[in-house]
Amino acid sequence: MFGLGAPDAARLFDPTGKIVDSLSWTAHAGVTYGRCPDGTGAFQNTAASTKGTGNSCGAIASQAWPGLDDVAIVDGTSVFGGNLSGLIYEPAAGGAPAVLWGARNGPGSIFRLLFNGTIWAPDQTNGWSAGKGLHYPDGTGEPDSEDITYAGTGGAAGLYIVAERNNSNNGVSRNSILRYDPAGATTTLTATNEWNLTADLPANGANLGLEGITWIPDAFLVSKGFFDEATNASYNPASYANHGTGLFFVGVEASGIIYAYALNHTANTFTKIATFSTGFPAGVMALQFDRELNYLWAVCDDGCGGLLATFEINTTAGSATIGRFGLTRQFNRPPSMPNINNEGFALAPQSECVNGKKFAYWSDDSETGGHAIRRASTTCLPLP
Repeated sequence: MFGLGAPDAARLFDPTGKIVDSLSWTAHAGVTYGRCPDGTGAFQNTAASTKGTGNSCGAIASQAWPGLDDVAIVDGTSVFGGNLSGLIYEPAAGGAPAVLWGARNGPGSIFRLLFNGTIWAPDQTNGWSAGKGLHYPDGTGEPDSEDITYAGTGGAAGLYIVAERNNSNNGVSRNSILRYDPAGATTTLTATNEWNLTADLPANGANLGLEGITWIPDAFLVSKGFFDEATNASYNPASYANHGTGLFFVGVEASGIIYAYALNHTANTFTKIATFSTGFPAGVMALQFDRELNYLWAVCDDGCGGLLATFEINTTAGSATIGRFGLTRQFNRPPSMPNINNEGFALAPQSECVNGKKFAYWSDDSETGGHAIRRASTTCLPLP
């Protein structure tokens, strides 16, 4: 059931007028409501809309972390003062070093972190030493930057953060994607663009909104026959003017739902392309697309034991969900990773693989023990 009011109810009658099923709800379904297991279980948010066929319940057994249990702390002590909530790894290129970009939700800031051989520490040049404070396009406010990504090949072309509210008015939802130009030596950044998605999303608390963001290139989406729910056809990038070369995927904490958007960078308008569920019991806190192995990762925090999941586009001919992202694997956190408030997740590139392993990074919003960034090795091979 989708598109009905919240709160609302629906009843199913047989030809004699007898009620055979019913459901009442207080909030919109993230995708649809359906019985899981199909036809017999309790109603829940389903992973996809599957009209005329079985419900897509998305349940899957958790696997062990696909790498080594070599968890290590890789930041200084009390560097961020808490609230480091998002990460994205920018590989070294053209003589420039690798950068681990971090988003802090309070005070809303972006950090440019460089590896000194032992830990990731704030860049000491160009105004980055304490992170750069963020403002909305009019120069006011303080977005609570929850996660961070970049489009194309690097952050120099622009950084995008997702925020669920303005810290200067933190009792009101303001679910936005904002773009920032990181160039220059200023100690604050004013957004070049804002796409306020609040009215397009189900209502949630001001601290339960957008938490994760990642960018996926058009070339990949088209190659997999990605289904565009706005046009009810295969995704065609030419249908969306001035959107760049990819789509932005965002995750909502309250529901665990992921939404894909085409963002018009000229008019600051947007079109919702897809909606699907992570199935996490405590919401999605971070998103990361591995641009080389082509897995969409979603991450939950300590509310569900630090679960991670991967999603892939279904390419099975004749499937009711062909062209749509679906849950393919669910992983437990590495055994020695404490069950902490990890709200950010990033992957190193394939170029850094050693003996078939590369690093994954987590950021702990609570800065447990005075540290926010931890890493562990993961496989460089396609996931089993």
